[in-house]
Amino acid sequence: MPPKQDEYAKDDARVPMKKILNLTIGDLKLFAITGVGFFLDSYDLFIINLVTPIWQYEYWGGLDHQILGGPVPKTHEPPLLRGLVNAGSNIGNIIGQLVFGYLGDTFGRKFVYGKELIVCCIGTIMVISLPNDIPTPTLKMAWLFCFRLLMGIGVGGDYPMSASIVSERSSLATRGQLLAWIFSNQGWGTLVGSVVTIIILACFSTALDSHGHYSQLDAVWRIQMGLGLVPAFATLWSRFTMPEGRKFLQSKELNTPSSSNSSMYKQASVPQDIKEKFLDHLTPESGNTADPVYPSSNIMADEVAGSTPAASKYSTFFVYFKKWSHLKTLIGTASCWFLLDIAFYGVNLNQSVLLSDIGFSTGENEYHVLMRNAYGNLIIAAAGYVPGYFFTIYFVEKLGRRWIQIQGFLICALMFAVLAGDYGNLGTAPKFVCFAIAQFFFNFGPNATTFITAAEVLPSRVRGTAMGLSAAIGKLGAILSALLFNYLSGPTIIGLANVLWIFFACNLLGAILTFFLLPETTGKDADAIDFEEWQAQNDKSLARAAHDHTAAGSGAPVYDENLPTQAVFQERFAPFTAGTGAGADNVKVSLLTETLIRLLWLNGGLVKEASLSEAVEQGIKARHEKVAWDGRRRTGIKGVKEDEVGMTVEEFARRMMNVIGLLK
Repeated sequence: MPPKQDEYAKDDARVPMKKILNLTIGDLKLFAITGVGFFLDSYDLFIINLVTPIWQYEYWGGLDHQILGGPVPKTHEPPLLRGLVNAGSNIGNIIGQLVFGYLGDTFGRKFVYGKELIVCCIGTIMVISLPNDIPTPTLKMAWLFCFRLLMGIGVGGDYPMSASIVSERSSLATRGQLLAWIFSNQGWGTLVGSVVTIIILACFSTALDSHGHYSQLDAVWRIQMGLGLVPAFATLWSRFTMPEGRKFLQSKELNTPSSSNSSMYKQASVPQDIKEKFLDHLTPESGNTADPVYPSSNIMADEVAGSTPAASKYSTFFVYFKKWSHLKTLIGTASCWFLLDIAFYGVNLNQSVLLSDIGFSTGENEYHVLMRNAYGNLIIAAAGYVPGYFFTIYFVEKLGRRWIQIQGFLICALMFAVLAGDYGNLGTAPKFVCFAIAQFFFNFGPNATTFITAAEVLPSRVRGTAMGLSAAIGKLGAILSALLFNYLSGPTIIGLANVLWIFFACNLLGAILTFFLLPETTGKDADAIDFEEWQAQNDKSLARAAHDHTAAGSGAPVYDENLPTQAVFQERFAPFTAGTGAGADNVKVSLLTETLIRLLWLNGGLVKEASLSEAVEQGIKARHEKVAWDGRRRTGIKGVKEDEVGMTVEEFARRMMNVIGLLK
C-alpha cells in the first residue's frame, strides 16, 4: 500500500549528504545512468544533420551548396528518401516507446531496464557496418534506414523507462529539477555531436583539405556515429543491476480491485477463526466473503475490470483512463508533445538545410563546407539549445511546468511568425538570431516540460505506458516533419516560408491546449492522488456493501447488534497488540482493529469521545513499538519484509485516525 505523501520524499539511496548543484550523490548517479538514452537520442539527431551531407557527397555525387568561385552541384538524392532515412530513428522511437513503456508497467522496471540500450547498441553497430559493396545508393539508404529504425527502438524504449525511474526515485521538492537535468542530456548530445564532428574533420584535414581525398569521408561518418556507443556501454551494467523502485511496487498494489489481492494484505490476512468469531455479521447471504476491509470483487466489478491479479495486470491502463479527468490529462500530454515535435524536429532534423538556406554552408571546397556546417550547428547549440535547458533547470520549481510550457510555445510561435512573414527579405544574421531564440525557448519551454509533465502527472502503475504513448504520438509529429519538410519547402510546392507558418500554428495551438488540458504538477504527487482516489472508491463500495447488508428488508440502515459496542471496542480491541512480537501478527491485529472501527462508524455505532481517541492512539503506539519500524528503508529480503510490515501498520493507523477525525 502506498505510504503517505510526505514519505515519497524518501528514497533508498537518499540520505543527508553534501549537495552538488542541488543534487545529492545519489542524484548524480541517477543522472549518469538514466541520461544516456537522451544523450544518444540528441547525439543521433544532430549527427544525422552533419552526416547527411557526407552521405550525399559519398553516395549521390555532390553537396547541395555553393562552392566559392564555382557552380552549384546538383543533388540527386530524392527528398522523400532523405527524409525517410532521417526519420528512421523516430519511427523506431514510436515502437520502442509503446512496447517498452507497456513492458515496464506490466513486468517491472528492473525486468526491462538495460535491454532497450542493448537494442540501441546493436542498431548503431549495424549502421556503422554499412557494407560498401552494396551496389546502389538507394540500397545503401535502405540498409541505413532499417538499422536506424532498430537503433530508434532502443532509444525510444529509454524515454518511458528512464523518465519513470527518475520520477519514482526523486523527492517532490526537486523532482522537476532532476527530470530537467536528465533531459538536458539532449543539449549535451547536441553540443558533443557538433564538437566531435569538428574534431574529426580537423583530424582528416590534410587528407580532405590539402589532398582532396574525399573517400576518407567514409571513415569520418562511421567514427561520428560510432562514438555514441561509448556512453551506452559505460552504463549498461548499472542499468542491469538497478533494483526495483519501492514507489513503483507500492503503486502496483492498486492494480487489484480489493486489498485481498494485494501482496501486503496477503501477509496480513485475518485468520478464518478470527473472522468467524468477531465478524460473523458478514454472512454468506450478504454475498460478502472477501477479506472484511473491502467488499468482494463482484461488488466492484463495474468499477475495476479484472478480479484477479493476472487480469488486472493487463487491464490497468484501460481501467484507469476510463475516467475522463485521467483521459483528458493523457490527451493533453500527447497532443502538446505532437505539436511541439512537428516544429522542433522540423527545424532540428533539417538544420543543415536551414543553415544552407540562410547562407551558412559556403566554402572553398567540400571540406570547408562540412566544417562550416558543423560550426553553424555548434553556434546554435551553444547560443540557444543548451542554455535553454539550464534556464528550465533553474526555474522549473519556481515558475512551474505549465507557465514555462505556455510561454515557450508563444515565443517560438512569435519567432516563426517573424521568419515566415518576411523570409525573403531577412538577411543571414536576423534569420540566424530568430532560429537561435526559437531553439532557446523550445528548451526553456515545451521541449523540456512536455517530458517533465508526462513523467509526473500520472501515477507509477500507468506511467510507463502513458509516458510511452505520449512520447510516441509526439514522434509522429517528428516523422511528419522529417518526411514532408524537404518536400513541402520546395519552391514548386508551398515554399519554406509557408512551412514556417505551419510551425507557427503548431506552437500557438500547443499553448492553448496546455492552458485547457494540463494541470500544474509542481509539488503534487500523482501516486498519492491515485491512492486517495482508489481509497475513496473502495470506501464507497464498502459503504454500499454495508448498506446492502444492514438495510436488507428494512429500507434503511440499522445498527448491527453482532458488532461490539464502542465501549467494548475501546476496552478490548483498540489499545492492544498481538500476543507475540512477530510483525505479521501485529499487522493482523491492526487489520482487525481498523475493520471494526470502520464498520462501527458505517453503522452509526461511534460517537466522538476523548476516550476513543486515547484508546486508538495507545494501540497504534504499542503496535508501532512492537514492529519497531523507524520509517527508513532497509536492504535485503528480510529488510524488505520489515518495511512492508511497518508501512502496513502505519497505513492502518492513518486510516483509523481518519475515521476518528470524521466523527461528530
